[in-house]
Amino acid sequence: MTAPQDSASPSPVAAHPPLIATTAGPAPRRLLPLLSALVLGAGLGAGLVWALRPAAGSGDAAASAVPPAGAVAGAVASAPAGRPALSVALVEARPAELSRELAAEGDVVAWQEASLGPETGGLRVLAVEVEAGDRVRRGQILVRFDDALLQAETRQLRAAVAEAGAALASAAAEARRARQLQPQGALSAQQTEQLLAAEAAAQARLEAQRAALATHELRLARSALRAPDDGVIAARSAQAAPGAVVPAGQELFRLIRQGRLEWRAQVAAEALPALQAGQRVRLDGPQGRVLDGRVLRVAPTIDKATRDGRVDVALPADAALRPGLFLRGRIVLGQAAGLVLPQTAVLLRDGHSLVHVVGADQRVQERRVRTGRREGERIEVVEGLRPGEAVVAAGGSFLSDGDRVRVVPAVSAAAAVPSASGVPAAVAAASAAASR
Repeated sequence: MTAPQDSASPSPVAAHPPLIATTAGPAPRRLLPLLSALVLGAGLGAGLVWALRPAAGSGDAAASAVPPAGAVAGAVASAPAGRPALSVALVEARPAELSRELAAEGDVVAWQEASLGPETGGLRVLAVEVEAGDRVRRGQILVRFDDALLQAETRQLRAAVAEAGAALASAAAEARRARQLQPQGALSAQQTEQLLAAEAAAQARLEAQRAALATHELRLARSALRAPDDGVIAARSAQAAPGAVVPAGQELFRLIRQGRLEWRAQVAAEALPALQAGQRVRLDGPQGRVLDGRVLRVAPTIDKATRDGRVDVALPADAALRPGLFLRGRIVLGQAAGLVLPQTAVLLRDGHSLVHVVGADQRVQERRVRTGRREGERIEVVEGLRPGEAVVAAGGSFLSDGDRVRVVPAVSAAAAVPSASGVPAAVAAASAAASR
């Protein structure tokens, strides 16, 4: 039997009240969203503080990295000056005499070109002795023809000449007797005249046969095609082949007489008065070579379409020159002064000509210039440079604006030739000396 509980003893539930009241009421429910927001904000703040925390000892290191006041200025003041980038040789821009030239362009042509063909038609080609490009001498046989028919006709004519000679001898004897008998009256006047006329006719027939023989002999002698002059065979026709029957006058070869070539330049009409025969001409030949020529003649007329005049220039004998080759050249008009530098001192960069001027502080100033005439290893500076200014002689491609350099004595042109590494030998040697 269960003992009755005492109403005065405390209940276990009542002795430990809950942390959050579960009794229904409006106030506790309104506090729940606010408490949730506070808890979420506290978590985010703690995570942010943890991510941004400094490493151990970093504060001390950062503090020690900041130099004391005035330390930077002292370090700059005590730092030694930078060593020169390169050792270079200098050259001064000086006035000098340069050729005054007129630029022109044109084609290489033959001085005189002859068309060669047989004088006797209807003959068969036996052999062709030359090819295009061969150099021939005057009288050299180019093509041999079958002349058997001509030889037979020549023998026939020789026989006819002999027959005419015999007839003339008989007629001459008859006429001589008639002249002897004429005073005696043994022959009538008519008979005498007939005998004398027969003699004259026989003489004429003999001369005609002789002329025909000479013609055939000349044809026989010219049955072989020969070179009319010294020169070079420029072209050979397809008709020049063994077995072909060639008509008279058919072109078989083209011959450049004496192998001489000319440069026919086109020059603006206003420049023609300054040109005359004998003037020197410099041409940019094949493989980068410069050729020397002389003005032969200046055309007296001007082309109506181009308004240019033609100038014929004699060219030297050169195996690299061919008819039809296009060349550019310069006609030397005289001498004129200009500011010059070695071509090695002028660089071409981004389409502009540049030089490196070195001042008294031995620093490089990159300066753009405008160039003009070129003659040998010299180039004219038209604009951008003053006389007497010092310019880096070679190796400027290894320098930049503001670089400090060390000046060494000038070197010879041979020392400025690039070495196998692409650096000029003088520049490389001076740079190596500076590094030591």
